[in-house]
Amino acid sequence: MAVTSAVTAGVGRLLLDHPPLNILTRAELAAVRRELEALAREPTLRVLLLSARGKHFSAGADVGEHLPPHHRTLIPDFLETVAQLDAFPLPVIAAVRGRCLGGGFELIQPADIIIAGEGASFGQPEIALGVFPPAAVVLLPARLPVGLAAQVIYSGDPISAKEAERCGFVARLAPDDAVDQVAGDVAERIARHSAAALRATKRALRGPGADARHAALRQAGHAYVHDLMETHDAVEGLRAFSEKRQPAWNHT
Repeated sequence: MAVTSAVTAGVGRLLLDHPPLNILTRAELAAVRRELEALAREPTLRVLLLSARGKHFSAGADVGEHLPPHHRTLIPDFLETVAQLDAFPLPVIAAVRGRCLGGGFELIQPADIIIAGEGASFGQPEIALGVFPPAAVVLLPARLPVGLAAQVIYSGDPISAKEAERCGFVARLAPDDAVDQVAGDVAERIARHSAAALRATKRALRGPGADARHAALRQAGHAYVHDLMETHDAVEGLRAFSEKRQPAWNHT
């Protein structure tokens, strides 16, 4: 199974288990949503720890599933997964090693606390494929300085874990081989507290903007599916990536 979960002593562990790159297919996104629904109903849960097996957290969504006609299902499914993480009723910790790119980077943007390996990197390379990251355009400007968020999205260039820590996106750095241990220790410390207090605190921290964020995610998804994917460049960029060639952009 490519996604697994377990609950021990109040800590729920949701694991992406499809190394080496933990690519997010529609099937795996559906599995993430099912596990999140089950974990949210678990009465003993106090904190959720999201992690991935292998050297890299995730290289993002399956590019082949972005191509027509699959994008009409993939994009709404992906954004629903991100929204479900954003709405999770208890604290969410993400443990990140290696590459965290594209949809993988977007998947952790709703997390409350991010623990990263010193060698981790974060990026939104979608622009190089002629598209944009529909969750990051909504969430990332609230997590990074606005200018840096724009640079990451417009340039497609990654930022290092150290830079992400300096600007507050990453709460704590750890040696790459100790990320899971450090994140687990943080989760266990939080799990000592009252579940009722943690739920109330999560609601207060998220504030009244949650509905607006989710509406903005749906709007970004609509623009991606119904506007962007109707252009030559979006389809050409995705096909060029899949075919390992340079894209031929429409310059008119």
